[in-house]
Amino acid sequence: RLAPGVLLLSTVVQACPLLSIKPTRGLVDEKIQIVVRNLRPKQDVTLHSVHQSEDKDFWEAFGHYVSDDNGTVTVAKDASLSGTYVGVEAMGLMWSLRPVPGSRAGLRLRKKDVLSPLVFHISVHDGHVSQGFTQLTPLESLVIERWYMAPGVRRLDIRERGVRGTLFIPPGPGPFPGLLDMWGGGGGLVEYRAALLASHGFASMALEYLTPGELKKLKADVNYFETAYQILQNHGMVQRDRLALCGLSFGGAVALSMAAYSKIIKPQCCVCISGSHIPLIKKSLDETFEDVMKDGDKNILFVYRFECIGMCLPIMKLLLVVAGDDQNWPTVESAEDIQQIMEKAGNHHLLQVHIYPGAGHLIEPPYSPHHRATNFRVQGKGKTLMLWGGQAKPHADAKLL
Repeated sequence: RLAPGVLLLSTVVQACPLLSIKPTRGLVDEKIQIVVRNLRPKQDVTLHSVHQSEDKDFWEAFGHYVSDDNGTVTVAKDASLSGTYVGVEAMGLMWSLRPVPGSRAGLRLRKKDVLSPLVFHISVHDGHVSQGFTQLTPLESLVIERWYMAPGVRRLDIRERGVRGTLFIPPGPGPFPGLLDMWGGGGGLVEYRAALLASHGFASMALEYLTPGELKKLKADVNYFETAYQILQNHGMVQRDRLALCGLSFGGAVALSMAAYSKIIKPQCCVCISGSHIPLIKKSLDETFEDVMKDGDKNILFVYRFECIGMCLPIMKLLLVVAGDDQNWPTVESAEDIQQIMEKAGNHHLLQVHIYPGAGHLIEPPYSPHHRATNFRVQGKGKTLMLWGGQAKPHADAKLL
């Protein structure tokens, strides 16, 4: 019994919100599991992701959630009501990243140093928040790492017979299937896709070509690509009879041309991502390179857009990954033309075409952000804003291939 005048105070202690992310360290194409516990039932919360690029720009994504009757949000099961993504999206905090308000125009998020991870700060905020995250104190936060290189992958610099690139060797005794990886007309050395492919068992060589400011030192001609292919083929950790070509954009056009016309390059398969055979059918590859270095690849492509005369593709497996909203290259028309060519040759069974409606030109590794338009350096003409096309959600789906 209490004495007269004494009040009984009832105190309810609520546990602090608990944020769980698994794994906290993994490959960029590995799904993460995000769960928030110890919230109030039906509590409005915001999940926020922020990343600082190697160029020191900040990228963010966020989703608005309501906890269930147990005070839990499970990102893989619960829908984001609004934010940079909506619906049930386990990886929405990755693929919907965008530059924070006030950032420079035309940014593109690309990993330059594959020996270091992408670092993300994931936080939980009370209420549905859409701006001013840096001024807020989160309920809970964690730091996670996303890697292109798995443990045990070896990175080897290639400086041989005038060829420059990087060879990534998977862990294990080998030898492994080999792949020559080529990027677009922007040139230079781009390693992150090759590093990721090596993390999944392919000896992948990222090839450097059309390097800005070094065109006289690094001439990208037919012989250059054939030599690169031979270097990969002759490496002791590569299976000589299991080689592939993979190219994005202008690199896809090069891959198709090499597979069709080279007497040296005889791959077992060719993967062409947002590429076209159109710029390479009226001129030699050397002449096309000269035009690209002088005028930029986009102008050349559209000169030939409706002048397809076809090309003779060899008997090999060919995969075309086509963006349905490609605003940069005529990839849909090219795919239709190649389909007709393969059918006439009786080789349609060797061709696979995957068209992704709503996807833009830059189809990159899974869960990377969508870039509808970014700054692009045209050889000899400086920087311009290039339109790639696509919408964030269908573009993210296309990257899962």
